[in-house]
Formats: sequence, C-alpha cells, structure tokens
Amino acid sequence: MKSTILSITLAAVLIGGALYLAQGGDGRGGDGITLADNVSIVDSKQIIEIRAKGGYQPRQSVAQAGISTVIRFNGKGSFDCSLAVRIPSLGVSQTLSRTEFTDIGLGVPKAGVLNGSCGMGMYPFQIVFNQ
Repeated sequence: MKSTILSITLAAVLIGGALYLAQGGDGRGGDGITLADNVSIVDSKQIIEIRAKGGYQPRQSVAQAGISTVIRFNGKGSFDCSLAVRIPSLGVSQTLSRTEFTDIGLGVPKAGVLNGSCGMGMYPFQIVFNQ
C-alpha cells in the first residue's frame, strides 16, 4: 500500500515536471499568460498561426486579450473546404490562399472565446483569449 502511494506520487511529480518544462519560459505574454505554441508577439502584434489542411491545427489556441491580433493561416498544399474560413461573430468569410499565408486581422480582441470553422462547418477551431 505504501509503495503504491509512493509510486503514484512520484509519477504525478514526474508528469507535472515534464509538462512544466515543455511549456518553457518564453511562451508567456506580457502579463505572464501562457500562450499556445503557435502564438507569438512580434512588434506589439500578436500572431496566431493555424494550419489549414484537412481541418485546422491546432484546433484550439490560447492567446492574450487586449493586444492587436492577426490569425495567420497556412493553406499551402490544401485542396479541401478548410480553405474557406468562417468566423461568424466577426462577419468573416474568406477563402485562403493555396500558395501563401493569409492573414485575417482581429483588431484588439476582448477576453473570451472566438469560434471559427471551414465554410461547410465540418472543421471547427477555437481561440481562447485570456485577460
């Protein structure tokens, strides 16, 4: 019994440590918010990179609210409905380039969740904006 508890505790510490190290220290926004790996802040502009091919990768991103933001879609090599992006709450309906990156400006988003999908609604994606 004692060895089982010790084993569980050790496993939890190792897994927690691995997750902590995997996030690194440079994935933080200006207010200490942990951003997704596909989010960067360059020259006071937040860039969220999403791959559009057979759906959207990643399907969920975490970004910082209150900063000028652009979603940069990579549709290179895609030939499916993920090239037609819809973000209903912003009135966005745009066809992505198959050969270049396509940027969609979001302005300065407030804290909350932004939902989008392909033109057919089959492939959803979500961006969570934290304060």
